[in-house]
Amino acid sequence: MRTRKSSKLDLKPGFPKLTKLVAWAAALYMLGLALSAAANHHKATIITFDAPGAVSTMPTDINLVGAITGLYFDSSNVVHGFLRARDGEFTTFVDRGACRSCDNLGTGALSINLVGAVTGAYTDANNVNHGFVRASDGRLINFDAPHAGRGANQGTWGFGINNAGEIAGDYQDTNNVYHGFVRAPDGTIITFDAPHAGAGANQGTGSNYPACLNPAGAITGLYTDANGVLHGYVRGPKGAVTEFDAPQAGADPGQGTVAYAINLAGTITGWYIDWDSVSHGFVRAPDGPITTFDAPGAVLTESVGIDLAGAIAGDYLDASNVWHGFVRAPDGTITPFDVSGAGAEDGQGTIPYAINPEGEITGFYVDSSNVAHGFLRQP
Repeated sequence: MRTRKSSKLDLKPGFPKLTKLVAWAAALYMLGLALSAAANHHKATIITFDAPGAVSTMPTDINLVGAITGLYFDSSNVVHGFLRARDGEFTTFVDRGACRSCDNLGTGALSINLVGAVTGAYTDANNVNHGFVRASDGRLINFDAPHAGRGANQGTWGFGINNAGEIAGDYQDTNNVYHGFVRAPDGTIITFDAPHAGAGANQGTGSNYPACLNPAGAITGLYTDANGVLHGYVRGPKGAVTEFDAPQAGADPGQGTVAYAINLAGTITGWYIDWDSVSHGFVRAPDGPITTFDAPGAVLTESVGIDLAGAIAGDYLDASNVWHGFVRAPDGTITPFDVSGAGAEDGQGTIPYAINPEGEITGFYVDSSNVAHGFLRQP
């Protein structure tokens, strides 16, 4: 449950009133449709970037105004967080509790909201993980979920932060079982589990990804059952958990359904792993129906984000084991794309990681020297 793609770079270091809300959602939905329609008449622009002092730069999330957060590795292979403003200005940061000399460990920024608050996780010198929220003014607040383990590789991860300041994430307890949590803006943490989550080591409930929490407070993620099979879930703002599986999802260990992102309307996207251990994309409507899809020429397809209008960003692997990005329009049309400079060898290529409500996509590309660089794709 800790990595999204085991064959690629691991992003984890160690690691309103209802009527007003509905009106706001409808207005934003119509705006999203207009933006998507306008985008059809323009060629997308791709901007590439690297964090200052970075050997590898790996964006993880983008907010409505185009600010990007993520992590980078320095020349000593230590992980740092970063913020990139829309104008390209960078701010880098390290949590005060993070190990500053640990190989492949440090501070990982994973999600950003509208006002620029960031959540993520840092790893201390004992290889224990802790959540953090970095306020828009730069203040860093650390937190740990109740009952989070304090052993090596255990602890707390903050994954998604919405505009209200709620944070979704998960933690691993002393028995190495995963549990979900939601942290209120006042710091109160409520933990939860999917009803059929397993209770063995490396099983349980995860809310694993930057787009797992929507503005209304709904959370999506995956859980692993007692047999090691993956299943999707959505937890409503009031706490009710609904479990689901994509059609044709396999039921052997490591197979199943990975729910990855949820938009304001409650539409969920992700991928499922079939009986042949091949990944395919899916989109789940708020009332439950699931549509599956594959990118053209894909050996495997994974979708990682969904905007207000229902456009999906993702990546796929071709027969040469090279990664490519794609955008799936609300009507199902899939448009592949590559960043200029992306490598074309085994494990290289273009890897989207998040899409904002306006359809801007961020992620990273791996060049011919196996170095990761950030990108922003503007529709």
